[in-house]
Amino acid sequence: METQVRKARSKYHEYTVKTPGSSTRGARRIITGEATDEDYYTADHYASFSPIAFGC
Repeated sequence: METQVRKARSKYHEYTVKTPGSSTRGARRIITGEATDEDYYTADHYASFSPIAFGC
C-alpha cells in the first residue's frame, strides 16, 4: 500500500515598505499569509520577523 504525503503550501503576499533615502525598494517588507495572525514585518529582508499585532 502506498502512502501519499501532501505538503500544505502556504500562499503569501509581500508588500514593500518605503525606506527613506533608499534608491531601491529597500529591505523593509510586510508579509501577509492566508491564515489569521499570519502577518509579519521584516526590516532586514527576511533575516528576522516581527508579528503584526492588530489588537493594539
